[in-house]
Amino acid sequence: MVALLRTITGLVLAPVISGIAALLSRLHEGVGTRRVTRRSFLRNTVLGSVGIVLLELAGGFVVFFWPNKTGAFGKPINVPISAVPAVGADPLVNRDGKFYIINNDDGVLALYWKCVHLGCTVPWNAGEGDFHCPCHGSVYDRHGNRIAGPAPRAMDLFPITIEGSNLVVDTNPDHVIERQEFHPNEATKLPG
Repeated sequence: MVALLRTITGLVLAPVISGIAALLSRLHEGVGTRRVTRRSFLRNTVLGSVGIVLLELAGGFVVFFWPNKTGAFGKPINVPISAVPAVGADPLVNRDGKFYIINNDDGVLALYWKCVHLGCTVPWNAGEGDFHCPCHGSVYDRHGNRIAGPAPRAMDLFPITIEGSNLVVDTNPDHVIERQEFHPNEATKLPG
């Protein structure tokens, strides 16, 4: 997408830059023979400013309406059941979906890695077997329950469904499950 945006910007800016170069060469040829009036200077300044604003708006329009790539945050993400860690093992990190797959005795959880306090990314602390927020010190257990710190509640969950040999994690922010603490019925049982 960035390459497309650069191409569009280049196509739009190329005539502008060549026009400026032609204007500068004409001005250079006639240095001292032609004076720029206040009116033409202000007109050119306003037109240039309007052109820059329109280019910024066009770039924002393209970026805003460009579709999200599939399998990224905000979309359903497939995780092969074979990739799910063993019960009690360190979580599987999915960077595209911004979640951890945790396998506990009760089943599998997809924990949203955003701290519920102020939104920092909460990394897994393998040495202590829990999550530590680096921003303000909130600590969460394997189920996402708040153990310590300023966080007001447990980590959020993404809904999980099973389709064939995949877990499908719905990372749509509108479908996030906010909770106070872990309940065993929140975990998804793996087949078999």
